[in-house]
Amino acid sequence: MKLIKAYIRPILLEDVYKSLRAAGHCCITVFKGEGAGQYSDPDKEHGSLEFPAMHSKVTKIEIAAQETSVQPIIETIQQSASTGSSGDGIIFVSPIEYALRIRDGKEGAEILL
Repeated sequence: MKLIKAYIRPILLEDVYKSLRAAGHCCITVFKGEGAGQYSDPDKEHGSLEFPAMHSKVTKIEIAAQETSVQPIIETIQQSASTGSSGDGIIFVSPIEYALRIRDGKEGAEILL
């Protein structure tokens, strides 16, 4: 199993979600956040009381997936989140070492079925 983390523009979340659903990938977790990366534009972005550094709004999507689904999910996110401009986001993929479904105690890749 793998954990896919995608940081995208918040305005594109609905497009990405619809594209993932249409491709048969159902289950995602979404976080609202702020980031200060190479893409931050000091002419458009500014600090806040919570985060005083220059920052941009960002939406983080997390998807736990079977090994065979990783590449199609990445391609779907990339195609639906790309505007062709700096700041479109980034995708990370990490291994999942252990997984347990709290409801019934099932473990491993079986919890994704």
